[in-house]
Amino acid sequence: MNVVFAPDSYKGSLSSIEVSTIMSKAFQSVDPEVTPIIKPMADGGEGTLEALTQATAHEKITLSCTGPLGERSESWYISLGDNRAVIEGANIAGLPLVPQEKQNPDATTTYGLGEAIRHALDRGERDLIIAIGGSSTNDGGLGMLQALGMKAFTSDGKVAGMFGKDLFTIKKVDFSGLDARLNEATIRIACDVDNPLTGPRGASYVYGPQKGASSQQTADYDQALEAYGQLVEKELDKELADVPGAGAAGGLGFAFLTMGAHLQSGARLVADAVDLEEAVKQADFVVTGEGQSDEQTVYGKAPGYVAELARLHEKPAILLSGSLGEDLDELNELFTGCFSIVQRPSSLEECIQQAEHNLYQTARQIARLIMK
Repeated sequence: MNVVFAPDSYKGSLSSIEVSTIMSKAFQSVDPEVTPIIKPMADGGEGTLEALTQATAHEKITLSCTGPLGERSESWYISLGDNRAVIEGANIAGLPLVPQEKQNPDATTTYGLGEAIRHALDRGERDLIIAIGGSSTNDGGLGMLQALGMKAFTSDGKVAGMFGKDLFTIKKVDFSGLDARLNEATIRIACDVDNPLTGPRGASYVYGPQKGASSQQTADYDQALEAYGQLVEKELDKELADVPGAGAAGGLGFAFLTMGAHLQSGARLVADAVDLEEAVKQADFVVTGEGQSDEQTVYGKAPGYVAELARLHEKPAILLSGSLGEDLDELNELFTGCFSIVQRPSSLEECIQQAEHNLYQTARQIARLIMK
């Protein structure tokens, strides 16, 4: 029996690779004849690079760049050959890189992501996949664009800073110095949301609080991004702020649109890179999962995309997640069965600590159900 294991990470506890491995061991403990096909997944956020390194031939490229708080930091991306590279924003400016007591969009920047892109261009990479989820920033991609040659100026003509707080000072932008090599590159952005730049569904209101923004900051940043967006649109003579995905990663989606990048499903980009569809065709069962599943899972999240592929090829898809939302109707429309690994009333801390044990035991019971 061929079983594809293609979960996302259980954030805060297990990586997608660890989840895949635990699931496969549980199934093989029930039936040693099971052939596991391990395809760790991600949807453009934290863990995207880790998933790809397990499933693709690659070269790990290290670099020194600016971290989310402006510090010098060591980071990495991968080269896939044929002038192709994959860069993960969460690996450079991600929220987990910022201590909780310092999480504040005023003090974070995407400058390092621009440095990583420039580093890849210096190496001759011209086909770039950039995963932008999981950012600690709400700067509209200001820092990244500055690292790539855009100039931003304050009302007195001084060059603006590169942090979120500097959005409030910008009165003029100039794209004439943007790195010309970007015009030679194909840039695909792995993005799992369709939010516009501003408004009730925009970057600040929906994601700002997760990054340490107070309610007042959230409102202020929405206004600042609107003003900044209008400056950029006027300079480029393009309407970009309302494009679905412009509000992704604190407005990084908007910044990438200014350079002609294509915003695409992060789950699909990762699935294509790891040849997931071919694996699904060979499967008898497909098992996926994530830390928490709810109605949002079916809209761009990795397990939802895995299940869509399974349905396309008429394979049963099992969802095995840390927890499930209250309304399972939408999940049941897509998945053959939905299961939570939590075995008894527990605190979040206990669930995280016991994730490996609970996942193994629940996966084992599912294996007994479908194979005995």
